[in-house]
Amino acid sequence: MAGGKIRKEKTPRGSSGSSNHYQGGIQFHKSKGQHILKNPLLVDSIVQKAGINSTDIILEIGPGTGNLTKKLLEAGKSVIAVELDPRMVLELQRRFQGTPFSNRLKVIQGDVLKCDLPYFDICVANIPYQISSPLTFKLLNHKPSFRCAIIMFQREFAMRLVAQPSDSLYCRLSVNTQLLARVSHLLKVGKNNFRPPPKVDSSVVRIEPRKPPPVVNFKEWDGLVRICFTRKNKTLGSIFRQKRILSIMEKNYKTLQALGVPQAADVAVDMAVLGDSGEMEEESEDEDEEMDMEDGETKSDFKEKVLGVLKEGEFELKRSSKLAQEDFMHLLSLFNKVGIHFS
Repeated sequence: MAGGKIRKEKTPRGSSGSSNHYQGGIQFHKSKGQHILKNPLLVDSIVQKAGINSTDIILEIGPGTGNLTKKLLEAGKSVIAVELDPRMVLELQRRFQGTPFSNRLKVIQGDVLKCDLPYFDICVANIPYQISSPLTFKLLNHKPSFRCAIIMFQREFAMRLVAQPSDSLYCRLSVNTQLLARVSHLLKVGKNNFRPPPKVDSSVVRIEPRKPPPVVNFKEWDGLVRICFTRKNKTLGSIFRQKRILSIMEKNYKTLQALGVPQAADVAVDMAVLGDSGEMEEESEDEDEEMDMEDGETKSDFKEKVLGVLKEGEFELKRSSKLAQEDFMHLLSLFNKVGIHFS
């Protein structure tokens, strides 16, 4: 372990002492997502699977005390380490001071979600799991694009990232991430590989941004996907008959018609839209009756336009949980063709 032997914590009277752990005199806090990799074989495996070239500039997020940092410095040209905790920053600087690596390590102290990230070829990260979604989409929005990112996620979040149509965990997060990147699962990591151990197992995922990026207005794409996954196991015909959804779509339709402003293609990711934790929530099914059109209600012209789009593309009886990227792209194009946009 970095910085010498592990120092045992003096446990206050009446405390179990289970939430605090030390390495090199530094106390780790579970509440801040500080879980340091302690298995050297796992560290080696992550570096190997990253496919690092000797000319690569590597961005490391959450380096902690530098166990993984040392291996990255050995493999690549240089490492830019972003660390929020000033104690960890000092430990990193102390660990590599006076070594051949000192001139190839740059440490940035700050919140990675608020920092302007420099150029890098590869990102390697063992992150606090509470920032998984916003960090993923911040990276995918980074310009110039990088080659790949190797990131440790909570296992369920990772499996949502790689889920395919018909998988139980397939969701809006799956669709949005896979639109912008190729995502693959590399390793399952048990909780006992960390100090202190987290409550859940983890997985290492490889994310490769698509080059060139898809030509689509991302806010509009996400607007459609968000609606489709409000009830992913309901038919699209049922979803798009809901009064609340029809009302929102019609208001947007009339606003755009009044402004006469077409929506231009834009692949920039809006983290205010995607950087939340809502993707991890299970959908509820108890509001359908309240939101459906009432029996005998007069069908509006706009509703007929929406249902006409679904019928034209044969989407009325299909379910979001089984639709692929190409299906959502086709559905969006059909809506756009009749002047219906999403935001």
